[in-house]
Amino acid sequence: MRSPRPLLPVLPPRTASAKSRWAWFARRLGAVLGLVAIALVGWMWWASVLPGSYSALDMGVPDFGGGAGSDTHAAAHGHVSAAGTAVAASAPVAEQTSVPDLTADPDRPADVRVELTARAERVTLPGAEPFDGFTLNGSTPGPTIRATEGQLVEVVLRNDDVPAGVTAHWHGVDVPNAMDGVAGVTQDAVMPGEAFTYRFVAEQVGTFWYHAHQASHPQVVGGLFGALILDPATETDAATAVPANPPAVDAVAAIHTYPGGQRTINGALEDSHQDAAPGDIVRVRLINTDSTPTSAWVTGSSFRVLAVDGHDLVGPTDVADHGVQITAGGRADVEVRVPESGAVRVQVPGASLVIGPDGAHVDQVSAPRDQLDLLSYGEPAPIGLDPAAADRRFTYDIGRLPGFLDGRPGYWWTINGGLGAGVPMYMVDEGDVVVMTVSNSSGEGHPMHLHGHHLLVLSRDGVPSSGSPWWVDSLDVAHGESYEVAFIADNPGVWMDHCHNLPHAAEGLMTHVAYNGVTTPFRLGRDTGNDPE
Repeated sequence: MRSPRPLLPVLPPRTASAKSRWAWFARRLGAVLGLVAIALVGWMWWASVLPGSYSALDMGVPDFGGGAGSDTHAAAHGHVSAAGTAVAASAPVAEQTSVPDLTADPDRPADVRVELTARAERVTLPGAEPFDGFTLNGSTPGPTIRATEGQLVEVVLRNDDVPAGVTAHWHGVDVPNAMDGVAGVTQDAVMPGEAFTYRFVAEQVGTFWYHAHQASHPQVVGGLFGALILDPATETDAATAVPANPPAVDAVAAIHTYPGGQRTINGALEDSHQDAAPGDIVRVRLINTDSTPTSAWVTGSSFRVLAVDGHDLVGPTDVADHGVQITAGGRADVEVRVPESGAVRVQVPGASLVIGPDGAHVDQVSAPRDQLDLLSYGEPAPIGLDPAAADRRFTYDIGRLPGFLDGRPGYWWTINGGLGAGVPMYMVDEGDVVVMTVSNSSGEGHPMHLHGHHLLVLSRDGVPSSGSPWWVDSLDVAHGESYEVAFIADNPGVWMDHCHNLPHAAEGLMTHVAYNGVTTPFRLGRDTGNDPE
């Protein structure tokens, strides 16, 4: 009969060689370290699993950028002060505002009213392979919405049968926070049979677009998007600032790649056409609705870049033999002149817009080697803020680390080394001048998009901006690059600040800029039906 196995490891006999004794200790140490590693991985997995319902305001470490608000925030949320001491419950707490209260005047009648009905269906574009996608009012892209500066726009979004629910985000438009269209942050997703009404005043002028922000990657790729054009009112400075020879033709060019890699402009494969007469000056509003940057170039004419992300550039000059990069979610308005004979071709990889008389032709050409540098394009002008006197300064360092994200193992994007709930939550007060340094050491480029605000590019890799003030809402930050940007915190709310390569946002590259004193009743998580990415 065998003797029972000892409960504790038996030491090797004293007569054993030193080598044997060290081997025995090494085996035991390896076993112990293995158990510790398993326990650590298990704890990391458990700690990463999100609750079934949670607030966006709980998913980040508050970063006050050297500005006021840390003690007030700590008192409101039961934290400790920056000095590490408990904050008294009697500490003054800022007056609370809930996101649903941040709206346009509810009693003002709409000047422009649009109804959008979202459907899930089999989509067939002319000349394209059919795919399972989505439509708005039976088409994709959805209808172009056009309004004039100062008008109140009202859009009723109805969900016919999109199972995951839908929302509409007004990309680049600084709408009131309740109208931002982010499921789980500014509203609940609109489920089948439901509707939601968006209302905002067109206080900006330029080229924008709208798209789903519920299950946004599959829904945008599948067709839930459209163009939004805000024209200047005739009596405003924006209207009187147009060039001496205003464009005779205004053309929208929404660039989109549908499932199966089908690249289109305005839903047309290969070539689409814009009618224009010889000598016409044409404003082409290029909208990149894809998740990756693209380049546009012009054949048959030189061009000028009139605006970027809805902001006119000052002193734009003629460009030839260069392309212009348009980041994911970004827009560029270019001006071309139709030659007396022939046409103009505005190209992007895989698609073109031919501008000219019906039947006119211009050959395709390869993409130029050089890209226009907007850091030095145009003329300097006043910027309306003083970055040297910033109220808050933040860093937004993009990296990548292995780990767990909501229980899923992987190689995830990080912000300031944080993953999931460990990313920073950038806290501001209304009226703050904010300077943020965005750097990227992650190995890939990222098109960064802050909702509700526009960023002024101050420098790139330490080189100051020397051309026209370059305001963006979508900024491509390549691997190894660093941008210093500034903005004025003039739109209270809880605002997403994320990569607009939409799969990257779902993989961790997403946080918020939150105003002190603003709360949201909406919830994220698997039990809520809200999934903005």
